[in-house]
Amino acid sequence: MKVASVLIPLPVPEAFDYEVPEGFDVARGDQVAVPLGPRLIRGIVAEARETTGSNRRLKSIDHVLDDPRLPGRTVDFVEWAARWTLSAPGEMASAALKGLRAPRPRPERRVRRVGDNSPARPTAARTAVLEALGQRSMPGPDLARAAGVSSGVVKGLLDEGVLETIEIEAIAAFDPPNPDHAPATLNPDQAAAAEAIGQAVAGGGFVPFLLDGVTGSGKTEAYLEAAARALRADPSAQVLILLPEIALTQAVIERIAARFGTAPAEWHSGVAPPRRRQVWEAVQAGRCNIVVGARSALFLPYANLRLIVVDEEHDGSFKQEEGLVYHGRDLAVARARIEEATVVLASATPSLETFWNARQGRYRWLKLGARHGAAVLPDVALLDLRQSPPDPQTWLSQPLREAIGETLLKGEQTLLFLNRRGYAPVVLCRACGHRMTAPDTDSWLVEHRYTGRLVCHLTGYSMVKPKACPSCGAEDSLVSVGPGVERVEEEVRRLFPEARTAVFSSDTVPDGKSARALIESMAAGEIDILVATQAAAKGHNFPRLTLVGVVDADLGLRGGDLRAAERTFQLLTQATGRAGRADKPGRALLQTWTPEHPVLMALAAGDRDAFVEAEMAEREAAALPPYGRLAAIILSSENAMAVDKVARELAESIPNAERLEVYGPADAPLALVRGRRRKRLLVRADRDVDLQGFLRAWLTRVKVPASVRLTVDVDPYSFL
Repeated sequence: MKVASVLIPLPVPEAFDYEVPEGFDVARGDQVAVPLGPRLIRGIVAEARETTGSNRRLKSIDHVLDDPRLPGRTVDFVEWAARWTLSAPGEMASAALKGLRAPRPRPERRVRRVGDNSPARPTAARTAVLEALGQRSMPGPDLARAAGVSSGVVKGLLDEGVLETIEIEAIAAFDPPNPDHAPATLNPDQAAAAEAIGQAVAGGGFVPFLLDGVTGSGKTEAYLEAAARALRADPSAQVLILLPEIALTQAVIERIAARFGTAPAEWHSGVAPPRRRQVWEAVQAGRCNIVVGARSALFLPYANLRLIVVDEEHDGSFKQEEGLVYHGRDLAVARARIEEATVVLASATPSLETFWNARQGRYRWLKLGARHGAAVLPDVALLDLRQSPPDPQTWLSQPLREAIGETLLKGEQTLLFLNRRGYAPVVLCRACGHRMTAPDTDSWLVEHRYTGRLVCHLTGYSMVKPKACPSCGAEDSLVSVGPGVERVEEEVRRLFPEARTAVFSSDTVPDGKSARALIESMAAGEIDILVATQAAAKGHNFPRLTLVGVVDADLGLRGGDLRAAERTFQLLTQATGRAGRADKPGRALLQTWTPEHPVLMALAAGDRDAFVEAEMAEREAAALPPYGRLAAIILSSENAMAVDKVARELAESIPNAERLEVYGPADAPLALVRGRRRKRLLVRADRDVDLQGFLRAWLTRVKVPASVRLTVDVDPYSFL
């Protein structure tokens, strides 16, 4: 008897076994329909094996689906990712099938001539149609336009049998990239990096790189040249470029199209489902060489993946916090290892984990120490707000206002950076002190004046700002506290009424198309002052921008988690790095109440290494990542007593383990989200401890009821 282990998209810990009926030919990676209760469900064959029989009576596979087989290495990756993240393997497998959830695009209806059939009445109009058509096939409306006749003439020829209608399957055409189309002029460091990466790809095997280059050093040009070398050596090679934000996608696609003469495939949530299906099938068939996408592009069924690039590898957006919890950077390295491919982690501010791996010799370290061309790094200065505080209810100090004025007089552009969306982060009642919060959630409502609403940035809940306090009923008592980008823009318009001002945030620029329009406006000099969140600090190039003003450099340092300093250093380095990227020198001014903070002192001195050394020493002393490992267990339920019970049972059933500690349970900092009570436990372990093995053994000791959701976050980035 032949048995197949099938991964099904449900939260179950292992594959289900099914009997393979006589005459069925199934193999690893095949997609099958299997019975589960009263319904049929899609699954992926993880293994097919001969067996001598079983005491269990197995259900049979119903049929093999007419969808492409997943490559064996894609299934290997899915299974590895499930083990690493402690996810259900079937749920992880469903991530590899996302592209197939949409129906195939409808076949295109065309008309063509039937043999040598001629019309009974060969009028001039009919003759024009036949001459325009020739031996080709064309859509009927296009044929009528080409012949300069009405659609009725084409219909008459169809009715008479001179023409016939055919349906042609819509297959996406991805023209092969030309590696010699428009090579960039590289400086010696870029050329050396491209050469090293290209040689690694050509040599085969798993080779990880850190491409460590200052902002504006030309990392993109270097890795695109490496991709060209890979494609030159093997025209069937596939290249995956991962980006942290959809807003960056269009700019990168245009650069790839300019370099290779054809656009790459695009993969992210903003791509229409039918198009995603076309990309999925083209990648599986090897008809698509370059993919640019979000972290989910890791799960595509590549036929010959040779190079993965994780651009801005330090960016927290690569961590998926909802549903399947995983880090795109870490899974990219794993996928490259499974595919025996090269992976490049590119950043001006690498994560400490990546630094550690490079220092240990696990990653080859490539450095780009200078900006490309004539550009130089901006001068960075701290503005001590204790010496020059802004006026009450304003946010720009006198030195920053003067710098903006000077920049305007020179006809250059300014970026004012504040990583806080909306108008004001807090709305409270001056009569009773009530803070406006989202219902059933421990999250403040943020005022957005563009839309006239109060918004919860955690759950998406929004409401019109009430006229009276919902707690005490006082009229017109709700006041906005603190600045967001909309409030800073309001101040800028008041101070510089002649300046052309815009806001760049995920609220005002929600997709790649609108981001591209704003970037083009900046490039054309149509904007003088751009007020922006981190949406503008990631990878964008503004050639006319010479001044960056950071409105609140202390903001990220107020976070209580272990990566607060690292994230702030990275974000402010990226933000200030937008200045002076062309031929004009740039400068950055950081407003702060704590200029003595080590992070800000390192930024002002341009001394990244000093910051990294100090932060690494603190992490090592506490045995925290990258010198140790963390895992979080998050419990949530609408039933507070049920959460408390499971948390208590977990705490009472911790397995004995050396060089490992468990903290908690404790209420999560956001203890109520969407009506669900939340508790957290945190595990810290030495690097060489089998953390996943410990977690598996622990979690099997406690039965979690259906009313309680348990989420495991290996290597957590959020501690809310």
